[in-house]
Amino acid sequence: MKKALVAIIILFSTIYSTNAQDYNTGIGLRGGWFNGITAKHFIAEQTAVEGIVALRWSGISITGLYEIQKPINITDGLSWFYGGGAHIGFWEGSNTKWEENRDSYTVIGIDGIIGIEYTFQEIPLNLGIDWKPAYNLIGHSGFWGDGGAISVRYVF
Repeated sequence: MKKALVAIIILFSTIYSTNAQDYNTGIGLRGGWFNGITAKHFIAEQTAVEGIVALRWSGISITGLYEIQKPINITDGLSWFYGGGAHIGFWEGSNTKWEENRDSYTVIGIDGIIGIEYTFQEIPLNLGIDWKPAYNLIGHSGFWGDGGAISVRYVF
């Protein structure tokens, strides 16, 4: 029981001492045309990697991004970011916008991202809004500009 209490105290101490400028990892939900989960981890002071698993049209896509983060000196915790990466997606053709395609298929492509985020000083929460255009190189190739979303992450 004492070990559990000590672990809980350490956890809450860590949570409430998280600084907006130097959170290491954030995990949360991403809502937009593609809904899913997001995990962002800083590998250096202004460099992060982000993974996104998203659902749409009875399918799933997995995206990996490399991002550069820059502070906005208006207020603590506010920053903007940009970067790029790649995605792979798997769909069942019957419930997509391409009704003529009834077969399952896979897409592979490249992504860009640009956005802004705010990390609260008082609580371990990060809010972000971004635009993530993509270009499918394989499978239903072409430009997809509807990748914008709002992300809510728990940071630690």
